[in-house]
Amino acid sequence: MADEFNGKTALVTGASRGIGAATAIALARRGCKRVVVHYNSYKEGAERTAQAVCAAGAACDLIGANLGTMAGIESFISQMPETDILINNAGSLVKRAKLLEFTNELYDEVMNLNVKSAWMITQAAVPAMIRRGGGCIVNLSSIAARNGGGPGATVYAAAKAAVMTMTKGLAKELAPQGIRVNAVSPGTVDNYFHEQFSTRQMLENVVAATPAGRLATNEDIADVIVFLCSDAARYVHGQTIEVNGGILAP
Repeated sequence: MADEFNGKTALVTGASRGIGAATAIALARRGCKRVVVHYNSYKEGAERTAQAVCAAGAACDLIGANLGTMAGIESFISQMPETDILINNAGSLVKRAKLLEFTNELYDEVMNLNVKSAWMITQAAVPAMIRRGGGCIVNLSSIAARNGGGPGATVYAAAKAAVMTMTKGLAKELAPQGIRVNAVSPGTVDNYFHEQFSTRQMLENVVAATPAGRLATNEDIADVIVFLCSDAARYVHGQTIEVNGGILAP
């Protein structure tokens, strides 16, 4: 339904491109009156997302902040409005590094960006959701949380596993206040993330191992996120939905 989220405000972190941008645009197309687009450094991409959001009929605000640092997280929280829908999408591998190459600074950045930012932004968003009578939170995990990640991605995989567990705990805590918390765990998506961190051969190997025979698109993931925000998912709490083309099917 085009007006399912009529009158609602949505906040999407990491929405300058990829899954976040696709999600922000999809929420606008489904009737959100306002979509807040967060970006780190790619302002041009965030502006393109905002244009598409506005073209879909929603108002749009941009907030720039580096969620890999405590200062950036705090800056973002100081600017964020009250929201009905929160999509904790911001995250990154940052760089591939094996155990003996991994610095404490890199560890903190990966954990801040993928776990602490989601925790703290949720903490900041929930009081307004309670006042409004409820809300919806969707966190982004990863297939890496289940398989340990590829070479040099162990800490990223651990961070995404933390997101999955955090989702379950928060779902139990917040359900009595009318707030649903779920997660989406994408498989390998054909987007900028893997342009940065994966070789073409790595991606071809994933396609060969995937029953669906292709990589995911940003829209494949965004559509599931939007479903979890919808009334069709009204009794879905604490779940992590795997969207991976069957690569982890039992």
